[in-house]
Amino acid sequence: MTFRPIMEHGMYFYPQPPYFLLIAGFFAGVTSGLAFKASLEQLVKAWSRDRSINLTQRAKGQELSIPFIGIGFGICAFLASGLQIFGFPASIAFVFSLPLTIATCALVWWQLGKLLEMLVSGGSKALDLDSF
Repeated sequence: MTFRPIMEHGMYFYPQPPYFLLIAGFFAGVTSGLAFKASLEQLVKAWSRDRSINLTQRAKGQELSIPFIGIGFGICAFLASGLQIFGFPASIAFVFSLPLTIATCALVWWQLGKLLEMLVSGGSKALDLDSF
C-alpha cells in the first residue's frame, strides 16, 4: 500500500495521520469502559442486596448499554485511525474496523449475558474460575 500524495501549487503533500482521532477514540473507549464498570458493579451490588431484581433484564437496559455503545464507538475510532496512521485510506480503515468492532462487541455482550445468567442461577460460586 502506498501513500497517495496530494498535489497543491506544484508541491506534493501527504495527508496528515489522524492522531487526534486515535487519542479521542482511546479516551472515549477508556472513559466509557470506566462508566460501564461502575454501572455493572452498582447493578450487581443492588442485585446481591435484593435478589428479586431481574438482573439479566436490567442489564439490557440503558444503564449498561449506553456506556457499552460508547466503548464500541471508541474502539472503532481507535482502530480506524490506527489503520490510517499506517497508510490505509479512511474508507478502507472504517470498512475494516466497523465490522470487526461490531462482531467483537456482539460477542462480548453475549458473553456478559451468559455470565450474568450463571451468576443468577448459581450465585457467585458459579463464577469461581479457580475450580476449573
